[in-house]
Amino acid sequence: NIIEAVQKYTKAPARYTEATLVKKLEALGIGRPSTYAPTISKIMEKDRGYVVKERIEGKEREVVKLSLKGDEVLKKTEKEIYGAASNRLHPTDMGIIVIDFLEERFSTIMDYGFTAEVEKELDDIAEKGLDWHKIVADLYFPFHKEIENTYANATRVRAKRELGKDPKTGHTVLVQITRYGPVVQIGTREEVGEEGKPRFANLRNGMSMETITFEEAMKLFELPKNLGEYNGEEIVIGSGRFGPYVKYNNKFISIPKGKDPLELTKDEAIEIILKKMEEDKPMGEYKGHPITKGKGRFGPFLKWNNLYVNVPRKYDLESISMDEAIELIDKKIEKEANRYIKQWEDEKIAIENGRWGPFIRFKKKSVKLPKIDGKKPEPEDLKNFTLDQVKEIIEAELPGSFKKKKTNKK
Repeated sequence: NIIEAVQKYTKAPARYTEATLVKKLEALGIGRPSTYAPTISKIMEKDRGYVVKERIEGKEREVVKLSLKGDEVLKKTEKEIYGAASNRLHPTDMGIIVIDFLEERFSTIMDYGFTAEVEKELDDIAEKGLDWHKIVADLYFPFHKEIENTYANATRVRAKRELGKDPKTGHTVLVQITRYGPVVQIGTREEVGEEGKPRFANLRNGMSMETITFEEAMKLFELPKNLGEYNGEEIVIGSGRFGPYVKYNNKFISIPKGKDPLELTKDEAIEIILKKMEEDKPMGEYKGHPITKGKGRFGPFLKWNNLYVNVPRKYDLESISMDEAIELIDKKIEKEANRYIKQWEDEKIAIENGRWGPFIRFKKKSVKLPKIDGKKPEPEDLKNFTLDQVKEIIEAELPGSFKKKKTNKK
């Protein structure tokens, strides 16, 4: 007879999918069928960056097997893949920091039981006609007091974690949250001085502030990396605000998901470049200008005569016809023609038609137009506005917008 013992690892609880998260909310008595989808959509919004749906590649680890046969113990090592998961919801570093802050400052509100109880009371108001004034007041006033106290006393969250020292400079290596997400930083402001600059590298997909090691962090600084030349132009692998990229001939080409930029070979980079060049080939011409296809942060688009035209979901970018492309371009031209009431391109100022009525566009900012004779201005009222009049309105809303820069006297 043989007795066998196999090494086992404790399994972490499975991450939620949208379906299992809804089941959990139902079990806790939180939400209603009409609120589940909007709740999940809200926490997954890109602008918030709290939760992402990811496919996690499995990792390899060793498993020890011991066999006892008579008086002899045999040891055998095998490999297994663990941690693989697809379409699971993962909290981002930003999401974890926000949760920690809310649990510290609003522990009552964050309690699952509290939310379920509020849901029950709201049902009682609807079904049993209970006095809603008292229920709402009992909730609102203590909560409002907590908010005011937080505004007055809470310190700004500066989530950071020191990982070690850079062997080359001796500067601190740390990971922290910035407005663009989690980054690894080499050198604090004090260490680099007024003339120097800290170095930054974005965390890659699957990395976390809580678990990243010093070695993993330092590897991120291997980018940008030069892979050599192709047709006389350098191929450089780098990482930017929107993820890893191949730089070739002054163009930045996103590296597909699942490809490790640090492990990318020259041949693979050339393949990415050639695919992009094929995609960028004009699909045809319209009024003497080429029409090209592309994919950006906000989805597929057509480019024609410096005009970017979003491609709606009902069209397939790969198979869109010339007639369909021209139709979309014409609609965009018509929309752009109706967009501007007046425009001063050199000043980056325009009066535009908006969803809620005309407004002033100054650089990237929107400025509200004042009422005329107590009424919202109509496009016809604004056609005779001068640049000076518009500048006065901008200056009133955004003081200092047109201050002349001081020049140093020699």
